[in-house]
Amino acid sequence: MSFDTLLVANRGEIAVRIIRTARELGLRTVAVYSDADRSAPHVRLADEAVRLGPAPAKESYLGADLVLKAAKDTGAGAIHPGYGFLSEDAAFARRCEDAGIVFVGPTPGQLELFGAKHTARAAAEAAGVPLAPGTGLLASVEEALAQATVIGYPVMLKATGGGGGIGMSACRSADELTDAWERVQRVAAASFSSAGVFLERLVEHARHVEVQVFGDGEGRVVTFGDRDCSLQRRNQKVLEEAPAPDLPDRIRKQLAASARDLCASVGYRSAGTVEFVYDAAREEAHFLEVNTRLQVEHPVTEEIYGVDLVAWMLRLARGESDVVREPGAPRGHAVEARLYAEDPSHGHRPSAGLLTRVEFPPGVRLDGWVETGTEVTTSYDPMLAKVIAYGPDRAHALRRLDEALARTRVDGIETNLGLVRAALADRDFQAAAHSTATLASVTDPTPRVEVVSGGTLTTVQDWPGRTGHWQVGVPPSGPMDDLSFRLGNRALGNQEGAPGLECTLRGPSLRFTHPTTVCVTGAPAAVSVDGTAAPQWEPVTVPAGAVLEIGAPSQHGLRTYVLFAGGLDIPGFLGSASTFTLGRFGGHGGRALRTGDVLHGGTVAEGTPVPVDDRPSFTAVWHLGAAEGPHAAPEFFTEDDIRDFYAADWKVHFNSARTGVRLVGPKPRWARTDGGEAGLHPSNIHDTPYSVGAVDYTGDMPVLLGPDGPSLGGFVCPATVLTGERWKLGQLRPGDTVRFAPVTVDGSPRADIVDGGILARDGDITYRRSGDDNLLVEFGPMQLDLALRMRVHALMEAVAEEGPEGVTDLTPGIRSLQIRTDPSRLPQHQLLAAVREITATLPPTDELVVPSRTVHLPLSWDDPATREAIARYMAGVRDDAPWCPWNIEFIRRVNGLESVNDVYDTVFDAEYLVLGLGDVYLGAPVATPLDPRHRLVTTKYNPARTWTAENSVGIGGAYLCVYGMEGPGGYQFVGRTTQVWSGWQQRGAFEPGSPWLLRFFDRIRWYPVDADELLDLRADITSGRFVPRIEEGTFSLAEYQGFLDENAESIGEFRARQQTAFAAERDAWEAVGEFTRAEAAAAPAAPPAEVTIPAGGRLVEAEFAACVWQLIVSPGDEVTAGQPLLALEAMKMESRVHAPIDGVVAEILAVPGDQVEAGTALLVLAPAAH
Repeated sequence: MSFDTLLVANRGEIAVRIIRTARELGLRTVAVYSDADRSAPHVRLADEAVRLGPAPAKESYLGADLVLKAAKDTGAGAIHPGYGFLSEDAAFARRCEDAGIVFVGPTPGQLELFGAKHTARAAAEAAGVPLAPGTGLLASVEEALAQATVIGYPVMLKATGGGGGIGMSACRSADELTDAWERVQRVAAASFSSAGVFLERLVEHARHVEVQVFGDGEGRVVTFGDRDCSLQRRNQKVLEEAPAPDLPDRIRKQLAASARDLCASVGYRSAGTVEFVYDAAREEAHFLEVNTRLQVEHPVTEEIYGVDLVAWMLRLARGESDVVREPGAPRGHAVEARLYAEDPSHGHRPSAGLLTRVEFPPGVRLDGWVETGTEVTTSYDPMLAKVIAYGPDRAHALRRLDEALARTRVDGIETNLGLVRAALADRDFQAAAHSTATLASVTDPTPRVEVVSGGTLTTVQDWPGRTGHWQVGVPPSGPMDDLSFRLGNRALGNQEGAPGLECTLRGPSLRFTHPTTVCVTGAPAAVSVDGTAAPQWEPVTVPAGAVLEIGAPSQHGLRTYVLFAGGLDIPGFLGSASTFTLGRFGGHGGRALRTGDVLHGGTVAEGTPVPVDDRPSFTAVWHLGAAEGPHAAPEFFTEDDIRDFYAADWKVHFNSARTGVRLVGPKPRWARTDGGEAGLHPSNIHDTPYSVGAVDYTGDMPVLLGPDGPSLGGFVCPATVLTGERWKLGQLRPGDTVRFAPVTVDGSPRADIVDGGILARDGDITYRRSGDDNLLVEFGPMQLDLALRMRVHALMEAVAEEGPEGVTDLTPGIRSLQIRTDPSRLPQHQLLAAVREITATLPPTDELVVPSRTVHLPLSWDDPATREAIARYMAGVRDDAPWCPWNIEFIRRVNGLESVNDVYDTVFDAEYLVLGLGDVYLGAPVATPLDPRHRLVTTKYNPARTWTAENSVGIGGAYLCVYGMEGPGGYQFVGRTTQVWSGWQQRGAFEPGSPWLLRFFDRIRWYPVDADELLDLRADITSGRFVPRIEEGTFSLAEYQGFLDENAESIGEFRARQQTAFAAERDAWEAVGEFTRAEAAAAPAAPPAEVTIPAGGRLVEAEFAACVWQLIVSPGDEVTAGQPLLALEAMKMESRVHAPIDGVVAEILAVPGDQVEAGTALLVLAPAAH
């Protein structure tokens, strides 16, 4: 029976619990997991982990064949089943024994005997255990009705194979019994493979009391006192305690003797629990069932007896003969609360999602499996954790548990935490006068804001957002219209940055359980409380139970804001509660709100309405004050380009978002023919830091970068909107007109609109304006030179150490450093003077040495995910691009290589030096080979891809990038790797508090893996089981320069060959009109010649510029008011158009793909026939 390797055939908290004890006993542990649990704690803690299959339990944890194979493959000599799943499966236990594997638990015969309730009752009766009046298996409903008459109502109809509250129904009359008969049989057959049912007398005010037993399998059985598990919901336990309170000594002794006698009569082996129903009024206890496994609530027994029941189970299974011994007397009292992922206020419905904060206090025992960043699914039992408190008596234990729960936080989903605290405070429970019915009358008193409808895109934001992480590609996020947001908070007496809601297009519907004061600001929209119109811009108290509804902005503007007195209680991520949906962090669950979500408020303050004069105005024609720079004329644009830029009426493209607002207008003439080393298009530059509010030319189309935009990129920005004007970006509506007004950084109009954005030059250093809150310092000529990057690094460190107060971000690019400030604290001219002084004191370039680790990462070459992205691009964006259908062939051609194998060899031979982080987003590195002969040069996609798989690896210009997250992109693919961003938890190579893997000047070395192996490594790096090899080192510029000098001749030959191929590609593009090719834009739908609207009918029109995405109805369909008719795509979101009246679809005037403007006729409704 001896074994040294244990397989734990379970998941969640019990798997963690078993592994912990097994390791203390010196056992090697094996975990099994489903796809949903690849990164779960039990997988990380085990010595080895084996995948069983997909998330559904039937395909994973209930797969006996899969579990046995895992045990055999890993050399496991024993299997501990935990509770649930296979723990009480007699057939599985027998198969374990047949395979020579120890089943840690009772014998197969004992599982069969006690697994069916009718045979368990028979065994109990034979052992002299008191039984509640009841029956054996019933053959028909008629027999059930007859027996119920004998027993007397009320009765409980039970499935013989039932458990966990499943397969039972309380019946208080013959009619109820008749109604329940088929239902319980059906549930029993589906859940337990047996439709057998029986009756027991139902004790209306029963307590659930149980006895912990342990047997050696030879007839010796000991008991560990009793537990009370009466606080239940839907017959499943929520609060348990030991010993059972207010139990007469006679009953306590009777329960222990009955449990011991029953288990001894069958030679019971291992841990088990004998459950009883106690009728306090009659002081009678009757047998209920035997649980032939470790119970969920076993910790309370362990606490008062000082025993480890799992250790006993494992030691007995290993053949130790002296394990089972009579325990001493219990000491003190212990109580356990189960935390469930469910919403008690809505029938305990399951709650799933991302946990954005998990905090448990010290000083109590915690048996759990969740942590910040855990993704909770509905595939399994909803239990998240058990909190166990011990005290010298019951009062102390209850108080300690309540104090612990008060300091417990589980955010991102709804839990029963508030309900458990309310149950602890219940008078009946405090007096030990509770029953199994008590919890049904307890409610959670915590104020809630329930999301009835999430609206089009509603997110939690705070101000100023997530600052200080721009250099690693974490955008600030925050409200796009920060002015409306801050004014709303002030009106409520909040701090102006307190978390609130940003609503794009149609807002949410919110139900309040308690009176709450709100203020709705932003674009003019219909606001109502229980259908009654409510004002914007002033505090409004929403009564308890009322619903606040926010409509879509009616004519002007795009976003509204809902602020709450006291703000919202939202956990921060990297210092902010703001939602960054692309990165899946911040806000509620890292995403937009949706139906069923619940929000909680903060501390309330007093406020007053926003004065009318302070409220912003909203229009369809917007004037944005913008300062020249950083990259304007005459270096990048012609002077005529800049004049045209300010003179033009730009139109807001429908495909815009929080990342950026696309504008349609005149195409630049450009002052350059190409971007040199940075790319073939004249908009390309060596990757440089961006500013929020910058006008970023991605090719020939400008994008106004928003608060969720990238921190680093390779495109020029001729102008930047000033901080005081950026609120307008949040209100730009598709189809609106934008006019840029040239201003100085203090907001004054400029007469001379062309100054190039250059503030000063010192030798080869250029100081460029980037709005009023950023200074961009560029070093040397526009070429890739690591000496320039080293100087940038030296300046960054110097400013960080000795720079002036008011600097908020330092973001390096390839040959530039952007210094972001709070302009109210540090005006740009003062910053410029200070930086120029610091720059003059930098050490000589050839003396610079920096830390430089070598990071070895796997690369799946030409990965299927990259092929899928190319296929999507060709199907939905462009199928005639020079880089299609295979990026690697394009890289070969443009670099003059003989075969794609040469591309492969070059990538894997290269050592890539990380020059920037955050291209694109979340610690994504922009890197270049140290050896210039490995520098493959390409251009970027134009237009960009709309989808790129997370951690795809591509080349653009002379740079390699690993995409930190799923999203758009433009680099030419070579493969895919493991994560460079860890999100909520840092394990393995990720340092605590730093979700990014790489650092500036790290060296990336690739090694090849196949696509399937990469998927495993991606799962393992998340769980911490895979740790990339990292070697410490330094990078010396002087040594590197020596390498370049030694290899100058061959480097020159490589570059000449590359430049020839690059020029040939450029000529080919010129010949086919690639450079003059305008991005194809969908033509607006031609207006119908004549639209006839029947009497009493309605014309349905587009409310804003968009693209028709989907038709939901057809001509002749009958529709009701509020029913979706068709879907529009705008702002990268789907927005549905609803019927304004009951009616019949008379005519459809648009088809999918049509580009429509505000007011475009979409369809005609005829009045409904009555």
